[in-house]
Amino acid sequence: MLVLAYLWPLAVIPLFLTKDDADVQWHAKHGLVLMAAELALLLGLSIIMQLLMVVTFGVGCLASIGIVFIWAAVLALHVFAAVRALQGHRLTIPGVSRYASRF
Repeated sequence: MLVLAYLWPLAVIPLFLTKDDADVQWHAKHGLVLMAAELALLLGLSIIMQLLMVVTFGVGCLASIGIVFIWAAVLALHVFAAVRALQGHRLTIPGVSRYASRF
């Protein structure tokens, strides 16, 4: 269940199935908050890159290559968070993790 908590929309499964385990609940909420933050980042980057492609085609194309590296970093973050969860630790990300405790 801890690994499912960091697999984007699959975090809903441990959120609803393990109501009695507070640790799994926190990781599931953290996974959902992390997913929302990543989707907001993706939306913002998409808008910026579309504007760059309209204004200057070359810069927009080069910037779109950077998204590959950003998604590699997102994947590494999810793997690292899942490994930390399996070890019994919580990965706190500044500006994002505090929202996991709010709902």
